[in-house]
Amino acid sequence: MIERRTILAGAAIPFLAGCKTTIGEKAMADDAAYGIIGQMKVAPGKRDTLIAILAEGTQNMPGNLSYIISRDSSDENAIWVTEYWESKEAHAASLQLPSVQEAIGKGRPMIAGFGHRFEVEPVGLS
Repeated sequence: MIERRTILAGAAIPFLAGCKTTIGEKAMADDAAYGIIGQMKVAPGKRDTLIAILAEGTQNMPGNLSYIISRDSSDENAIWVTEYWESKEAHAASLQLPSVQEAIGKGRPMIAGFGHRFEVEPVGLS
């Protein structure tokens, strides 16, 4: 399986304007919870377009607890994506969803590169 960041860059991802779901007690107690926080560099003038593509393409992903896209306040050509999942496997499975594949295809030409990327183990989500 090809990782989403490889597909999006075309040679080298993760990133909504708010939470889609409320994270319940089950997720708070789940030791297998998985998260990614990453910065994506965007072609000049394409940030809002890419945000819209990602927001549309990441709806209704099984196992997703939260997917938040944020504008980088110090770089007009960057966004941050914070995603929390029930498990690493749920994240991997999301990459095969038709809506995610479509977003990857549409967004790839707007991505100039990637900045920081962190894998995290969410705890005490509320």
